Amino acid sequence: MTRIDPRRLAALITKEGKQIVRDPSTFLIAFVLPLILLFLFGYAVSLDTSRTRIAVVLQDSSAPALDLAQSYAHSPYFDVTFARAVAAAKLMIIDGRVRGIIVIPADFGIGVKRGNAPPIQVITDGSQPNTANFVAAYAEGVRLAWMSGDAGTASGVTLSPRYWYNPGLRSRYFLVPGSIAIVMTMIGTLLTALVVAREWERGTMEAMMATPISMAEFIASKVIPYFLLALVSMALCTLIAVFMFGVPFRGSIFALLAIASAFLMPALGLGLFISAATKNQFVASQIALLSAFLPTFLLSGFIFEISSMPWPIQAITYVVPARYLIPSLQTVFLAGDLWGLILPNIAIMLAFGLGFFLLAFRATRRSLD
Repeated sequence: MTRIDPRRLAALITKEGKQIVRDPSTFLIAFVLPLILLFLFGYAVSLDTSRTRIAVVLQDSSAPALDLAQSYAHSPYFDVTFARAVAAAKLMIIDGRVRGIIVIPADFGIGVKRGNAPPIQVITDGSQPNTANFVAAYAEGVRLAWMSGDAGTASGVTLSPRYWYNPGLRSRYFLVPGSIAIVMTMIGTLLTALVVAREWERGTMEAMMATPISMAEFIASKVIPYFLLALVSMALCTLIAVFMFGVPFRGSIFALLAIASAFLMPALGLGLFISAATKNQFVASQIALLSAFLPTFLLSGFIFEISSMPWPIQAITYVVPARYLIPSLQTVFLAGDLWGLILPNIAIMLAFGLGFFLLAFRATRRSLD
């Protein structure tokens, strides 16, 4: 029987809703874990470097050298310790007291007066590559700002950098929207991966097979409640991101709902397929973790830039639906409704969803047969 009976479907959805309400683990995954993730990525996890400890070695006591040293001391990125000798600063970096050394040479002031300032030396702790890169980049930025503002340049050109969408370069502004993708993956795939397997383990699947429900009604009754649950959790995470963490939201609610709904199609379809194919909650949860959660975390561009990955790994990321969700979320939050960027990602996610639901339909029908 293929026709969908509205009354029968409503009864099945009501039954699934009661199971969700009676299962404490569902609320734990849907509401408690998302809050923990948001607080972790909002407060504990940060890619920003502020007040990094460095040593400034002054080998010159001229006014330009002292002025440049004060520029480093007043920078919000550095916590400066002054030293007179490079050897003493090297001991600091070996002991871990500082993460970098900036050496202002002895002829610095003379060079500035002649219009040809000598280069400064930047020594970083390579045991922490990310911090080393940040120290080198920020040290050069402070020097360029000092050269353009205080020392002047021969050409009279002043450097005035401007960062669009995230002027403060705060990692929270892209980590928190990205964490919403993690939350939706957990609810869409992990919870859905348990629903059909739970029916088999509890022995209620045989009773449902004896009823006149159609395959479409069965799948819809499993998908709709978790679709709504995921949207509620996403809305809660969005409110927390905007009002608690101060993440700007420059897009529209309609765009956010369109993106979230498109991503939930492959997430729910994959979870339902895993559940129907395994018939075991433990196995289903492990497969969902490996096939959905870890790729979303590692291969979606959430933490690691896809362009910096080896090309075989970059090729794999094209089959990870979250790869198309996270840029869309970041666009809506930080830039606005740029439909030229959002619509292609929505179309790709819907295509993934169609494929996963076809697989879930075949696996469920085979199980029922």
